[in-house]
Amino acid sequence: MMRIVRWIVYLVAIVALNAPVIVTLVTAFKSPRELSLNPGLTIAQPVIDNFAKVLQVTDRLNIFAYLGNSLVVALIGSALALVLAIPAAFAISRGGLGRRYLLPAVVNLRAVPLIIFAIPIYMMFQWVGLLDTQIGLGLILTIVNLPLTLVLMVNGISDVPMELDEAARIDGASTWQLIVRVIVPVCRPAIITAFIFGFITAWNEFLFGLMLTTSKAVPMTVGASFFFAASGGGVQWGLASAVMIVGALPPMLLGLVMYKQISGSMTAGAVKG
Repeated sequence: MMRIVRWIVYLVAIVALNAPVIVTLVTAFKSPRELSLNPGLTIAQPVIDNFAKVLQVTDRLNIFAYLGNSLVVALIGSALALVLAIPAAFAISRGGLGRRYLLPAVVNLRAVPLIIFAIPIYMMFQWVGLLDTQIGLGLILTIVNLPLTLVLMVNGISDVPMELDEAARIDGASTWQLIVRVIVPVCRPAIITAFIFGFITAWNEFLFGLMLTTSKAVPMTVGASFFFAASGGGVQWGLASAVMIVGALPPMLLGLVMYKQISGSMTAGAVKG
C-alpha cells in the first residue's frame, strides 16, 4: 500500500513540476483554430506546422543562426570560466589565498542583480567594438559563470588529498604541471558539473543577449522572442510554443546525457553544503 502511495506522490510531483513544459509541448502541436476552440491539454488534430515555420529560414528569422550563436557563446562562457577558475581555486584551496575575502566577494557578486552592470558594460563594449559579437557576449557570460564555477572547483580541489600534491612535487612537477596532470584529472567530476551548469546558465541568459546583440550574434533566448508575433496580429501561441521547445532542447539533452556525471560529482563531495 505504501508503495502505491509513494508512486502516486511521485507522479503528482512530476506532473506539477513539469506542468509548464507539458502545456508548452501540447500547445506547440495545435493549430491556431484549435487553440481558439480548445485551449486545454487535449489535442484533437495534432499538427507540425508550427515546427515547420520555426525551422523555415527567412530574411528576418533564422533559428539555426540563433542556435549557433547560443552554442558558441555558451561554450565560451562555460569553458573560459573553467580556465580562469581552476588556477584561482587551486590557489584558494591549497594556499589559502583569498579564502577569507576574495572568495566571498566573488560569490556575492552573483547575488547582485545583473541589470546593475548593464549600462557600464554596454558603454565599455561600445568603446572597444564588441557589441553584437559572439566573443563579446561570451566574455560577459564567463563573468556570469565565474562565481558558481569557482565555488565548485574550490570544493572539488579541497577533496583531493594533499599526498597527491606531495608525490607530484617529489617527482619534480611544477605548479602548472601539478594542476594539469594531477588536479584536473582527479577533479574531472567537478569540472564536468561546473561546465554543464555554466553551459545551461549561459544558454538561458537573456538580459545581456538582448542588450549587447542586434543581428549578427543574437542568441536563442532573444531570437525566440522574434517568433511570438512573426505573422502579425498578436502573439502566435502555437508558433511561440514550438520555438521555445526547440530552444530548450540542447540544454535539456545535455542535462539528461550528463546526469550520471553530475550526480556522481555531488555524491563524491564536489559540492558541500
